Amino acid sequence: MVSTGESAPTFTATLGTSDHEDFDLADHLGDGPVVLAFFPGAFTPPCTNEMVALQERLDEFEDAGATLFGVSADSPFAQGAFREEHGIEFDLVSDMDGDTIEAYGLSMDIPDLGLYGNANRAVFVIDDEGTVVFDWVADDPTNEPDYDAVLDAVESA
Repeated sequence: MVSTGESAPTFTATLGTSDHEDFDLADHLGDGPVVLAFFPGAFTPPCTNEMVALQERLDEFEDAGATLFGVSADSPFAQGAFREEHGIEFDLVSDMDGDTIEAYGLSMDIPDLGLYGNANRAVFVIDDEGTVVFDWVADDPTNEPDYDAVLDAVESA
């Protein structure tokens, strides 16, 4: 699992937008802190709560110079619909193949729900040099991060 002080694995994926644009984390490093908020699945109550809570704080993250991304194994189509339904203005990154989730050590299965290879809920703040300066991984995927702690990490990055 990726921890504070380590280099953040860079990756390419697809954005959950109507155009399904390409995403490359490396393109966003050096422009201020990057926040990666991994979540198990769009349209589930805990994930909706988390993404909406981050949206409610988006101005604070942007004022601190950060760029925020949600990351899940959902398809770009599902993420696009999720963003639209909940008014999420930051980009969601689709990791359908699970390579990014695996690189960050977050892969988990929820057999009771028929979910395999999903991301555990986690948040990483990455500085301009690509170093993880904050990491939080849920003990239980229904838990949400301490949003103030994430914002403090962004402001300190």
